[in-house]
Amino acid sequence: MPKVPGFAADAVPLPIEHNMSTEDTVADRTILPSLETPTLTKAELADMLFERLGLNKRESKDMVEAFFELVHSTLVQGEDVKLSGFGNFNIRRKAPRPGRNPRTGESIPINARNVVTFHASHKLKAIVQGDAPPAQDLA
Repeated sequence: MPKVPGFAADAVPLPIEHNMSTEDTVADRTILPSLETPTLTKAELADMLFERLGLNKRESKDMVEAFFELVHSTLVQGEDVKLSGFGNFNIRRKAPRPGRNPRTGESIPINARNVVTFHASHKLKAIVQGDAPPAQDLA
């Protein structure tokens, strides 16, 4: 059996009917969903503000940049950021601990550090899971 990228060696292929019409597409025959997820960029956020709220492009870009700069500076100061209905960005202090170089097995110390964690709100989790309807569109 030929190797197929992205499939385990012990995976059993599913039978595909041979009487598919020419209108069938490759997407219709896909067994696994795509591993790529769409990404929302700051530029796309600015475009949405431009299109939906009627701000000019410069104002939209500046507003998005100001929002992320505010979140960034608040986290750098060691404070948490809470966005109602979305989630919380928290600063967590990780204690020093012993580590190991996986190549050599040598023991190395890992210094204490601060890390940013994100916890989605129950409302966001429900919408992502499909348990709740998405919020109404602004358009």
